[in-house]
Amino acid sequence: MKTINLFVVFSFLFIITLSWKKDNNTVIAEGQMPNIAKDKYNNVHIVYGWGDSIMYVSSKDGKSFTSPSLIAVLPNLFSSAMRGPQIAATNNGIAVTACTKQGNIFSYQKDQSGKWSKAKKVNDADESAKEALMSLSADGQNVYAIWLGVKKPKGQNVYGAKSVDGGKTWNKNTVVYSSPDGTVCECCKPSVVMKGNNVFVMFRNWIDGNRDLYLIESPDGGSSFKRANKLGVGSWKLNGCPMDGGGLSINNNGIPETVWRREGKIFASTLGMPEKEIGEGRSCTIETVNNKNVYAWTEKGDVIVMKPQGMKKNLGKGSLPSIKALNNEHIICVWENEKEIHASVIEL
Repeated sequence: MKTINLFVVFSFLFIITLSWKKDNNTVIAEGQMPNIAKDKYNNVHIVYGWGDSIMYVSSKDGKSFTSPSLIAVLPNLFSSAMRGPQIAATNNGIAVTACTKQGNIFSYQKDQSGKWSKAKKVNDADESAKEALMSLSADGQNVYAIWLGVKKPKGQNVYGAKSVDGGKTWNKNTVVYSSPDGTVCECCKPSVVMKGNNVFVMFRNWIDGNRDLYLIESPDGGSSFKRANKLGVGSWKLNGCPMDGGGLSINNNGIPETVWRREGKIFASTLGMPEKEIGEGRSCTIETVNNKNVYAWTEKGDVIVMKPQGMKKNLGKGSLPSIKALNNEHIICVWENEKEIHASVIEL
């Protein structure tokens, strides 16, 4: 009798464990290329693409989500292969950017009433963002957008634009960086983080045939930028584009933390310090939580999260993860798999 009872108990616990694992990996909606932001009230906001539709969901705890809602229909929306809508939280709302396959970037702004504004064009020159590789960050009411933009006669520069009203309007475009070799790496998504008046931009450069990551800083809100500095000691000489841009965050001391791929390995680094290998894979990203770094990447078709202690957690099949701190003890990871948006909360 005791053996039977123990069997029942263990079977029940096994079922509960399976259910928890299933519930901890939530399918939010059908879609591609999720991007995530958190506002000052700790609400999570996710934007993604579905066909020509820019879609949006939100959550108060990272576990239960609102029903998907439509921001806008943007004909020929680009939402695949690192190219998708971007999102940032401002003091009074949410800013979103999205790019068409023709190379035009449009912004949308959600105010506290929940209404989305009509599209505003971000790039000054028509069809100048043909690669549709862009990033977005905000602090207060200031928003900064960056992207790879076509230069003449050919090649790509890193361009930027600032909004001082939460994404309603945009200032004149700025050349953030122009490579002396004629172009930056043409198909790697750049990253941006804005903190006060400081804007940090990370991008993959192309110098002497090397496809290495560089970091550049603006101390005046993106009006001007200092000299770009290479990250890490090693280099990656490659006759082609790896299509992998890495991730960028800022710690509590205002110091940028980075993660990026070289060949098949994932490296973490701080400017001026040697890089540290942390894994293998691609499509890596980073979040700094309570001054400790959390990383995520794709390895052999699975989404991997690495906690500050170095422990790795496999979240299952998928690609292109994005992570955000919920608090000092938990992060949320969102990713795509077979045209579905997944989310999981991980205890640190």
